[in-house]
Parts: sequence; structure tokens; C-alpha cells
Amino acid sequence: MESGLEWTEMLLRLGAAAALAATIGLERELRDRPAGLRTHMLVALGSATFLMVGYEIMFATAIGDPSAQVDPTRIVEGVVGGIGFLGAGCIIQARGTVRGITTGAAIWIAGAIGVACAIGEFKLAVMTTAIALVTVVVLGHFERRVVDDD
Repeated sequence: MESGLEWTEMLLRLGAAAALAATIGLERELRDRPAGLRTHMLVALGSATFLMVGYEIMFATAIGDPSAQVDPTRIVEGVVGGIGFLGAGCIIQARGTVRGITTGAAIWIAGAIGVACAIGEFKLAVMTTAIALVTVVVLGHFERRVVDDD
């Protein structure tokens, strides 16, 4: 099957998704959280792959049977739902406290980074990663130092 993207472009998009998500996953790993480096990388890689598969199907049907077209937004919708389920699995409620919400949110962001990379929006993916890192590192430090010291 002929492709809409060159294999080098696919590799760049997948590599960017994995690398950017790795930075968030590393922070989670270093803080000894339930989902770390590999999980975040795999979520972003999977998200990018699903969307790129949708692109390939869309490209293939555009040159073939137009009645078999694919809506990429539906693929994104499915990815978001699946990642939400995965992220919810990181959230634990025990003895009146809830833990893992930030990790669940980080997994969700990793999926968004993967989708952004899949469509070639590298600037958006880098900005999202940077803001996510500021949120978990800088604001996390602030939260531990100032808020938790009450």
C-alpha cells in the first residue's frame, strides 16, 4: 500500500512523541510514581501510531473508494477515551485520601503530545511538554514546600 507519509517522517513523528513524553515520564519515575518513563513513552507512541494509522487509511481510501473515508477526529476521540481509562487506573483512593491524580493527568498529556506529534505539530507538542514539566516540577515543588507546610 502506498503511504501518505515517508517512513522517515513517520519515524520523526513517533520519535518526537516518545522523546517528549519521556521527559514527563522521567519526572514521574524520579518521584517514584506509579506510571513512569516507559508508560508515558508508550502512551505517546501509541497515540501517535493510532492517529498515523488513521492517516494512512484516509490516504489509501482517498485514492481508492471515496465511500470508505476515515474521520481522524474519531480516532483522536477513541485515543482520548482509552487514555482516560488508563489514567483512571493510576488513581487510588485509600483511607480517605486520593493519590495518583497528577500521574493520571500526566498520562493524558502524554497522549495529547503523541497526537500533536502525529499530525506534525511539533511546536505545540514541545510547548505542551514544557508547560506540563513546569506544572509537575516547579508547581509540585511549590506545593510541597508552601501548601503542605501548613
